[in-house]
Amino acid sequence: MAKKINKTGLPEVKSEPAKKAVKSKAQPVEKEQSLIKPKVTRTKKAEQEVDHLKPVEPYSRFTDFDIALFKSGKHYKLYEKFGSHVIEFNGVIGTYFAVWAPNAQYISVIGNFNGWNRSSHPLYVRWDASGVWEGFIPNTGNGETYKYYIKSSTGEDLEKSDPFALQWEVAPHTASIVADTYYEWKDGDWMANRYGHNGLNRPYSVYEMHIGSWARSVESPDEFLTYSQLADKLVPYIKEMGFTHVEFMPIMEHPYYPSWGYQISGFFAASSRYGTPKELMYLVEQLHLAGIGVILDWVPSHFPGDIHALYKFDGTHLYEHADARKGFHPDWKSYIFNYGRNEVRSFLISNAIFWLERYHADGLRVDAVASMLYLDYSRKQGEWEPNIYGGNENLEAVSFLKEFNQAVYSHFPDTQTIAEESTSFTGVSRPVYSGGLGFGMKWMMGWMHDTIKYFSTDPLYRKYHHNQITFSLIYAFTENFMLPFSHDEVVYGKGSMLHKMPGDEWQQFANLRLLYSYMFTHPGTKLLFMGDEFGQGDEWNFQKSLDWYVLEYPNHQGIKEVVKALNHLYRAEPALYEKGFEGSSFEWVDGGNANDSILIYNRKGHDAVNDLLIVLNMTPIPHYNYRVGVPSRGKWEEIFNSDAKNFWGSGVENAGLINTEVVNWHGRENSITITIPPLGAVIFKKIMAAPAKYELKR
Repeated sequence: MAKKINKTGLPEVKSEPAKKAVKSKAQPVEKEQSLIKPKVTRTKKAEQEVDHLKPVEPYSRFTDFDIALFKSGKHYKLYEKFGSHVIEFNGVIGTYFAVWAPNAQYISVIGNFNGWNRSSHPLYVRWDASGVWEGFIPNTGNGETYKYYIKSSTGEDLEKSDPFALQWEVAPHTASIVADTYYEWKDGDWMANRYGHNGLNRPYSVYEMHIGSWARSVESPDEFLTYSQLADKLVPYIKEMGFTHVEFMPIMEHPYYPSWGYQISGFFAASSRYGTPKELMYLVEQLHLAGIGVILDWVPSHFPGDIHALYKFDGTHLYEHADARKGFHPDWKSYIFNYGRNEVRSFLISNAIFWLERYHADGLRVDAVASMLYLDYSRKQGEWEPNIYGGNENLEAVSFLKEFNQAVYSHFPDTQTIAEESTSFTGVSRPVYSGGLGFGMKWMMGWMHDTIKYFSTDPLYRKYHHNQITFSLIYAFTENFMLPFSHDEVVYGKGSMLHKMPGDEWQQFANLRLLYSYMFTHPGTKLLFMGDEFGQGDEWNFQKSLDWYVLEYPNHQGIKEVVKALNHLYRAEPALYEKGFEGSSFEWVDGGNANDSILIYNRKGHDAVNDLLIVLNMTPIPHYNYRVGVPSRGKWEEIFNSDAKNFWGSGVENAGLINTEVVNWHGRENSITITIPPLGAVIFKKIMAAPAKYELKR
């Protein structure tokens, strides 16, 4: 008989009396005999109960030590205990369920297998006042849809999705699905050697993307690509473009698609909109096999108030702070986790560890850190309460973030955590032991805003805003900064990156090529949002695919080629990454020529032979025979020019080798004369004896 398929696309388990579930060939069923409390003697009555799918009370996955860790906020692998797990118990295959709801007076599992009957499959509360309810339901397994029916202490009837479910129904449906994360990974070489890709002294160029709108089905533009379909297109593209990492905007289950994933309801589930957990694992694996790291956007700052999810989970403010001054986010109309509650800290840190362990993520970009750090974030006077010292720092959140980073780096020292933090909070990317929050990197939001504002200014007036483009070097090494041009800069009427640029069509494209050249030669790691790399003209629209068709035009193809060249240059030249977070990696040659709007600086690695000379012309006026001081005598060669014709530039380049002259200039004994293209960036490198032809020279 053909299997009935439910709306998730998975075989629907028929839970008929006296019919055992079929063991999956792909997933070994867990045998849990060692954790059984008293051995149960099977009476005839007990056998009948098993036959009728009654929960078995004595079984538990929790030890006393687990409970102690959970209650103290130190259990970082709760996903191994809570949720639904298909196991073999006393020779019977079924599903173990466990949920935390300390203020419930009754809980049962409801689902397709019992006709959503609230009374047929109760869970049992543990005797240790932990608030954990658990039970084993025979003859149920993977693919089963379910929720928890919760009778609160006040008599309220609630039907809640499982906070630890590994899969959910496709929205707008909200039931949890029994699933596993068993996968035979083939990325062992990457995992064993990824520190060489993830280190802070390595090139780190991130392609930020939204899975639902990067590309859609050609035949059906309204249909999403699945994770596995995406792998076929995305992996070769990222590899061609030279990005070292891809960052996925939140792929955790979220009910409201226009939230872009930032209103998460299923923290342990990959969004079913795009396929199954195994398909996401395949995508990650294929990226790793191509030498590309994977960063996941992680949102511990808030969650939506959907009635089926975490909000008032057991009828009380269980996960969120009960005080609205701390527990409600006025901007996003969402709810803020209670970071002072130990069980909630365990939930969140376990969630971070889960994505790193089960999905082989190489890093977590933590969203909205500033909103977590400050009690008065987006609040007026009287809408917040000072901390015990009278300040505005959320001390519980600060403590949580430190513990989160310590836990991540102790379990996965070869990964990175990256903070989206927009304030001057001290030590975001400094180690916890030295008083910092412990992140690996921090977004350089001030640089992003100043840079966009400067480049949006007509070149005629840029000389009056020169300090805007040089100011970042005053504080560039106070944190481990990542330079972002993120999704937030191309939505809500802000315009695309291309259309932020002033001037006619040629100048807009030249400005954008110059902007990216400045970004890739400025100290810090890089992040570029999808579509920016080929100069999409329209704002990002999450409801449709990127405008890939524009690559038919040479001006857009030129932007793509310049980003590709910059990525490969960044990866090939140690001076651009070896000391990216050290002040000794950068040296001004001339940062004060405001009248001509020209910037000249050196980037330095550990070995002086790798040093680079960068010259940026922020106006459309070319300069010929322009003298520039260099650090040493020899022959210098132009290795990159953003005005090259194959980038859709005007072709004002420096041909051949340039010999130094003993002419003191810019405080240096030796100098060279060069041509500086209009709205262009040129990069020079000293050529040693018998140089190899540089692959990026056009």
